[in-house]
Amino acid sequence: MTPGTVMDIGRQAIETALMMATPLFLVALLTGLIVSVFQAATQINEMTLTFVPKLVAIFITLMISGPWMITLMTDFTRRLYDAIPSLIG
Repeated sequence: MTPGTVMDIGRQAIETALMMATPLFLVALLTGLIVSVFQAATQINEMTLTFVPKLVAIFITLMISGPWMITLMTDFTRRLYDAIPSLIG
């Protein structure tokens, strides 16, 4: 296995991880923005008001996009296992 191969596998792993994390990060960002605007408009500064909606939104997003994430990870793992004979020899 060459250093280029290791770098390629690492790059693919990072791309897969970023693709899986992107929907969750975007939902958390959007929820945080909406809650911040609400807090600024009403002048309510409650910490649970920022935490609970983000938690609920991320949970719902995880339930919706979970099958896609599992498929993405399974495909990556399957490609990695299929490539083992070519990496050894």
